[in-house]
Amino acid sequence: MNPFSEFYFAGRLAGRQLIHEPPKLIAAISGVLFACVLVFMQLGFKDSLYASAASAPMNLDGDLFVLHKQTEAMWRPVQFDRSELMRTLGHSEVMVAYPLYLSLGQFKNIQTHIKRTLMVYGFDPDAQLMSLEEVKAQSKQLLLKDTAIFDESSRPEFGPMRQLLKENNSVTEINDYKIKFVGLFHLGVSFAADGNVVTSDLNFLRIFPNRSAEKIDLGVVRLKADADIQRVKSDLRGRLNEYVNIFTYKELVAYEKGYWSNTAPIGFIFGFGTVMGLVVGMVIVYQILFTDITNHLNEFATLKAMGYRHGYFVKVVFSSAFYLALLGFVPGYFLSVSLYQLAESQTSIPMPMTTDRAITVFAFILSMCATAGLLAVRRLKAANPADMF
Repeated sequence: MNPFSEFYFAGRLAGRQLIHEPPKLIAAISGVLFACVLVFMQLGFKDSLYASAASAPMNLDGDLFVLHKQTEAMWRPVQFDRSELMRTLGHSEVMVAYPLYLSLGQFKNIQTHIKRTLMVYGFDPDAQLMSLEEVKAQSKQLLLKDTAIFDESSRPEFGPMRQLLKENNSVTEINDYKIKFVGLFHLGVSFAADGNVVTSDLNFLRIFPNRSAEKIDLGVVRLKADADIQRVKSDLRGRLNEYVNIFTYKELVAYEKGYWSNTAPIGFIFGFGTVMGLVVGMVIVYQILFTDITNHLNEFATLKAMGYRHGYFVKVVFSSAFYLALLGFVPGYFLSVSLYQLAESQTSIPMPMTTDRAITVFAFILSMCATAGLLAVRRLKAANPADMF
């Protein structure tokens, strides 16, 4: 028998075994589907966590960024002296350097007057430190006293700001300081903040009266067009005090993601949930395959007596594992797409179903079922033709 025929007949036998007992087949598919959905959701939340956490640094417009070494993440910065940032201007390749102020503030809902925490970003409007076109287009309005623009992607609990702007009813308070909102932009919420506000550095200091202009949270450095970023970074590292870090754009994004994946416990929780989902699914598939082999030991022994080799039965078991992986993944994928949309509508955090993620989850599910098959195939050694007599 040629290899193709052997795989074909092994696959056909595996399929007939599975459909022979529909209740067991449904139970196995349900187990794989459960594992599939659980892995999809854990990976979706984890990727959304990292994407939302890095949304702010990803939208900063600069070449190098200066942070205090004790700053673990942008949402909880440690301040350092503005003069330290200004020292970067002593390098011939540095064009400009701007301070960025950021802090969590209490926003009062205009309609309900309930206060919620959001992130406030303050910087010189002429500097245009954010690459968001909506922020750039409205930067001149931030030059006015007590004005700000609101992130429309914030949680709905902050109120219908677009409608309030149309009604010319956009004056509220942040930290009990009166602010008028003059526009909207889109940045997105994160696990650290439910909303975002952008204002000028002067307005920021009015909202946070205990803050000083000389104490900044992050420094944004722009270099000349032909500058070697890594070389300039190395030069500045030798000039600045040891209590600050200097990052490139990619390093800052990676640093922010690293906090949530390595330092914050939530990253571990999502990873652990993914592993547990695979373990539960593997146990269910193993039980189904093991029981199926046990119930048909006499039939397998008969086939052995007819001359079928052990490798053929291995192909039968792994064919069953492949069918279960496929039958569980397809409905699990479509159910996960619906759950992604539901989670996105409830959390306001984007959770797109990407092709890479779908391929990754299918590989996980296929590996899970293959491992279960590998464990169950040991039972085939008990199929001894001599035991039939």
